[in-house]
Amino acid sequence: MDLNAPPSLLDRLLDRSVYFSFDASGYRRHAQKFDPADDQIQLEDQVWLVTGANSGIGRATALGLARRSATVVLVCRDEARGSAARAEIQRLSGHPNVQLEIADLSSPGSLRALAERLPHPEINGLVHNAGALSDTRQLTPEGNELTWATHVLGPFLLTKLLSPRLKAGVASRLIFVSSGGMYTQRIDLSDLDWSQRPFDGTVAYAHAKRAQVILTKEWAQRLAPAVSVSAMHPGWVDTPGVEKALPRFYRFTRGRLRTPEQGADTVVWLAAAPRERIPTGRFWFDRRPAPEHLLERTKEHQEDRDRLWRHCEAAVAVNE
Repeated sequence: MDLNAPPSLLDRLLDRSVYFSFDASGYRRHAQKFDPADDQIQLEDQVWLVTGANSGIGRATALGLARRSATVVLVCRDEARGSAARAEIQRLSGHPNVQLEIADLSSPGSLRALAERLPHPEINGLVHNAGALSDTRQLTPEGNELTWATHVLGPFLLTKLLSPRLKAGVASRLIFVSSGGMYTQRIDLSDLDWSQRPFDGTVAYAHAKRAQVILTKEWAQRLAPAVSVSAMHPGWVDTPGVEKALPRFYRFTRGRLRTPEQGADTVVWLAAAPRERIPTGRFWFDRRPAPEHLLERTKEHQEDRDRLWRHCEAAVAVNE
């Protein structure tokens, strides 16, 4: 099988439908072109942090990394759920070196404490997966809207705090788990706390995911060449978060949703694939480069990217 062969006409039509691409049938179809040798690559002696690792895609990612013999640090907000996930991952992987750290991605103080107590002088990988999709407007103690704080400001701060250890690691990688929902949104920094309009949790979530993809390119420039930076979207995945936050969507698609393992597949692949096959700053879907925009109206300019970066730096500085 030629892994570099262009997709067939049928594949292109099915992918353009979105429905038959983001769903489980899309994963199975795309997986027919995966290189089996990639699944044999091991990550011994590597340290990986996975945020939001107690359930869904995060837990599946952590399990996939543990099965490849990496030391995996689960970063979870809830200690009981995190401990249960740790025990399950150790049991399923047969790999004992699974650690647990408690931290809230929306809290700068919690992230600073996490960075200070982490014992690892070198980190080979950081997966930003933790997420929040709320149907009501909530503000953190620092005055940031919760979705934005969890998906954008928290990962930004944690990356800054851990970047010296990432740079010290060998073949280190930074991975953002975004969402196909970001395809609907253009970056807009005019009302991030949702004080001037009715709150829409789905839009807030998609907008934050768009910001993650933009910041992927920015981090790629700033961390090169030591760290490879990637973003991906997992397709439509059957997770507790989707069932709770998007009940109508869940009822409509539940028979076609991907498993968490299928959703996490590209994250684990990005963690292990040879560096020369994953150019830094790219966006991925099912182990292949994916477009960052499907609609002309969502495209941003360099001025927007610069403004987003300055906003994050200022917010982190205020919250220090």
